[in-house]
Amino acid sequence: MAATDEHFLLDLLNSTPVVAGVQQDRLEGTEAWTSSPDGRSTLAAVRSALQDVVRGERLPDVLVPFLRDVRQVPTVTADGIVEWRLESPPELTAAARAVLAWSELQSTRPGRLRSCENPDCRLFLIDRSKANTARWCSMTTCGNRMKARRHYQARTQA
Repeated sequence: MAATDEHFLLDLLNSTPVVAGVQQDRLEGTEAWTSSPDGRSTLAAVRSALQDVVRGERLPDVLVPFLRDVRQVPTVTADGIVEWRLESPPELTAAARAVLAWSELQSTRPGRLRSCENPDCRLFLIDRSKANTARWCSMTTCGNRMKARRHYQARTQA
């Protein structure tokens, strides 16, 4: 999987942040992700399905509709297969790319894609640490908040 697909998947999953207690939808301005008029609604649907799958709230079979009529076609040269090209209906291209990126992460680095452990956060992370112990989408925001919250609770309960 190309690093760009991994970044695309994480950007898509993280396009519903909570700001000042209100969930946002940041798919606006993502025309670069889809060239089809139906692409944005399909992208919102696959985002929701992927978020639920990563959180363990739904089974991965909810992703099947986003792979309808999708195939990967090899480019073959004298050196062998040099790349795989995604072919799909225009409205499914970005969604299929996200599902394939998720699948690749699941098979090559299982358990590395997960939701932030801050219960007030809706973001996701890909744990790239050697020990696979990352807990927050960002140490500077969620990590510090959670540590400060635990510290405050410990001081007030003592």
